Amino acid sequence: MRSVPRPLPDTPEIRHDFAAFGASARQLDAGVGRVLQALSRNGYDRNTLVIFVTDHGIAFPGMKCNLTDDGIGTALIMRGPGLAVGHQSDVMVSQIDVFPTVYDYLGIPRPSWLVGQSFLPVLRGSQAEIRDAVYAEMTYHASYEPMRAVRTQRWKYIRRFGSRRQPVLPNCDDSPSKSVWVGAGWPDHRLPEEALYDLTFDPAETGNLCHDPQYGDVLREMRKRLRRWMQETQDPLLKGPVAAPVGAVVNPPDGQSPSEPTVPA
Repeated sequence: MRSVPRPLPDTPEIRHDFAAFGASARQLDAGVGRVLQALSRNGYDRNTLVIFVTDHGIAFPGMKCNLTDDGIGTALIMRGPGLAVGHQSDVMVSQIDVFPTVYDYLGIPRPSWLVGQSFLPVLRGSQAEIRDAVYAEMTYHASYEPMRAVRTQRWKYIRRFGSRRQPVLPNCDDSPSKSVWVGAGWPDHRLPEEALYDLTFDPAETGNLCHDPQYGDVLREMRKRLRRWMQETQDPLLKGPVAAPVGAVVNPPDGQSPSEPTVPA
């Protein structure tokens, strides 16, 4: 069994880095346990909905700030009265679905402006699909790096916007793992404008199928899905580069680290 995440090589530096991450995860688990124990001790576990969620993939190269599954896959654990105990599901949901799910759980009519889809049936033990696709985006982190993606059960399509095709290193947190990649030539990697992955045969998303004519129909369909979603959400990228908020500072995309001096956006 590998002891490090799949995008990274199994080196001593990265094993040490990931072991430190494991220690932080154990501390978090202990902290969550204390909260749950306090709820139980005071009798609130019978009328409390607990939601545990993370906002992006773990902070390692090729994960956080990327739109592969290692970047957009997050933890989502919910516990409360009426929900299935110990139930695990691979049904695709998005974080925008949490709000309508809470409305349904509480029996409150949803406001007309609310987006997302309730996955309450999944929490009650059903394996019924809620969505046929989920979408993801990245515009700014420490630096500007606009990307959009759509994922179905089988396919992932990622598009990078703008002309830059090299990694934006300030968008990756400094770590021993990052140092391994940088030392091996990561800054010189060439990134594709578009990427299409078959998640059944290539779950690690390493074989870009965009230029394989065998998958032309799939590529065109995924492009249509993404553009339709961008239009429905009035994505500002459809009008060109997205300016940072007034007063914001960013790292230059040609930098090496988010700890380097920032500049006005």
